[in-house]
Amino acid sequence: MKITVVGTGYVGLVTGACLAEMGNDVLCLDVDPNKIRILNEGGIPIHEPGLDLVVARNVQAGRLAFTTDIERAVAHGTVQFIAVGTPPDEDGSADLQYVVAAARNIGRLMTDYKVVVDKSTVPVGTADKVRAAIADELAKRDFKVDFAVVSNPEFLKEGAAVDDFMRPDRIIIGADDEQAILLMRALYAPFQRNHEKLLVMDVRSAELTKYAANAMLATRISFMNELALLAEKMGADIEHVRRGIGSDPRIGYDFLYAGCGYGGSCFPKDVKALIKTAATVGQGLKVLTAVEDANDAQKLVLVEKIVQRYGADLTGKRFAVWGLAFKPNTDDMREATSRVVLAELFKRGATVTAYDPVAMDETKRIFGDEPRLSYAANPPDALKGADALVIVTEWKEFRSPDFARIRADLKDPVIFDGRNLYEPSVVVAAGIDYLPIGRAQMTRA
Repeated sequence: MKITVVGTGYVGLVTGACLAEMGNDVLCLDVDPNKIRILNEGGIPIHEPGLDLVVARNVQAGRLAFTTDIERAVAHGTVQFIAVGTPPDEDGSADLQYVVAAARNIGRLMTDYKVVVDKSTVPVGTADKVRAAIADELAKRDFKVDFAVVSNPEFLKEGAAVDDFMRPDRIIIGADDEQAILLMRALYAPFQRNHEKLLVMDVRSAELTKYAANAMLATRISFMNELALLAEKMGADIEHVRRGIGSDPRIGYDFLYAGCGYGGSCFPKDVKALIKTAATVGQGLKVLTAVEDANDAQKLVLVEKIVQRYGADLTGKRFAVWGLAFKPNTDDMREATSRVVLAELFKRGATVTAYDPVAMDETKRIFGDEPRLSYAANPPDALKGADALVIVTEWKEFRSPDFARIRADLKDPVIFDGRNLYEPSVVVAAGIDYLPIGRAQMTRA
């Protein structure tokens, strides 16, 4: 099948590469010539484990190509995936200008039947706007040709996106055009040979499903984070609580880990957008408003623990920070807790030596030449000259550290752990004070 993917960001590149992997002829379009240059030179503009190998293999096989030529891209694919960004607008709603612009380009240049697929995360009603934009461009040309608009939301986890696409839990198709549904079934057949995973529904339900899924996951995280704060005050251990409630099959263990707040390109943006969408029809979403407020507060918990120990004025204090990306296995810094932690530490006069396996370049882009921020080549180097260690992202390489070295290198042997990586008794036995979230705040006798 000939497929065009508009947008070579996170969703678009993964979608194009994985569809090419199954034998389809895929052309990826982007208006950013720098991105296309990087891709055509064999590079990858985003960090996603395994994606580089899939892209290289399919480019070499001739099934995957990249272009800035809009006319070529519209002519190429019977199926046109729109996978452009939908950044939050000033009021929190999703900005659809790039989605509508992509739709207008298709309507302006198409000459035969197209299935236009909204792959970007978009509010309910976006398919209607895409359909209207295409119809308007066709009318301007006085050209009549059939087309269909489909909602096919992505459910990709950053850091595991290739595996998620190749082995999906479910494939949501929102459509009312039988020919389009048949084409989408054929396209996704190789991804569900084991059992049927494709769910066909109306377009608006498909659009809402994506937002509802992310909102539910964000709710679980904020619930556990608030419960962790309660557990800490009442002398309970949130890890024991997590295992206790997670063993109930009605609840399960996923997304029950307490920490220092969620971030990334999806949860914060989608919760805001769903609240805003609901407001446009006069429906308040009280639970989600609380989820958002709780998450904003949770991002300050580590700093509050630091202030409680050292006071509000941190002038002269240096902190080692392990982890900058919003989660492991990505360099994505969007809405990352580290951004809040660093800004708050700087505001109080502290300096920071930070380490992250892949996100330091992105951090440098965000913070620029911030004089109070330096970078380490590895986790132990970040400890040198630091008063304390702050853990913000749960990278695997942080899970089994040399506690004796941490104790020796820190001026004040203490770990502020925003991800509850260690067993408190083990850390304290090594002569280090341990301040996790929702667990016993253990200090040396």
